[in-house]
Amino acid sequence: MSEPETPDEVPAAPEPPAAPEVLETRIRRAPKLGVFLLVGAVLGAFATLILTSLFPADPNVGFAATFAYFCLYGVPAGVLVAALIGLALDRRSERRARTVRVEHEQVD
Repeated sequence: MSEPETPDEVPAAPEPPAAPEVLETRIRRAPKLGVFLLVGAVLGAFATLILTSLFPADPNVGFAATFAYFCLYGVPAGVLVAALIGLALDRRSERRARTVRVEHEQVD
């Protein structure tokens, strides 16, 4: 092995680690709105099925067509109700949020 001849080839000493940054952040438990919307759609379809089954089906149209038609109203209604519930729970979680101090370090 040969000695480095120019100062450019000399390996640099490792730099001391930088002090971690101290930040403040808010922690809260927020609901997953996508899950609320999916459950609302399923419950809306189920409620539509129950309500369609309570009344006699028109023999000219049939049960499946009647159910599909009323699903056009039941599913969005279920999604809307579930979205409102999810947003209300999201607002509630914002009030319960806590502020904590965290240290942000960079690791190489």
